[in-house]
Amino acid sequence: MCWRLVRSFRLRWLLPARHLHCCSNAAMKHLPYCCRGKVVRGFGRGSKELGIPTANFPEDVVDSLPPDLTTGIYYGWGSVANGDVHKMVMSIGWNPYYKNVKKSVETHLIHPFKEDFYEEILSVIIVGYIRPEKSFDSLDSLISAIHSDIEEAKKRLDLPEFKRLKDDNFFNTDSKIMNGH
Repeated sequence: MCWRLVRSFRLRWLLPARHLHCCSNAAMKHLPYCCRGKVVRGFGRGSKELGIPTANFPEDVVDSLPPDLTTGIYYGWGSVANGDVHKMVMSIGWNPYYKNVKKSVETHLIHPFKEDFYEEILSVIIVGYIRPEKSFDSLDSLISAIHSDIEEAKKRLDLPEFKRLKDDNFFNTDSKIMNGH
């Protein structure tokens, strides 16, 4: 399920040095990273408890991520069912506030959708790292941090070196590629 779509030399060309300080070496060596898979039901907290709907990848996609990929909050571009490409923010990890025992990948597309899209194909390109995952003292603190992450993702994705990935060929193909960089 892993395919090399973007080589490290392309990453170096796309990302000026001023953006390389924002994440760990384990995260950077894998970015940009492409994922594709069916949207499955998650823990049911995104929309209901947090007011921030998320699309969850199935276990096989989560399990095929590089084992040394740093857990935390990422940003990039996403598309549902070969539709329009939108900015996104993504949590990869264990969600310490909820003390999850299973690693998950939860994507929030920064766009209002009228309906759920379970079972649709979600395609994402992860282009940057915002911060490590952490626990919070309260639900309000968690929600506030997520909103800050969303705003940070919006700003970074407006930079030309990230904006150009919105038009990557990955979004223009019906390929069965599930994960790769």
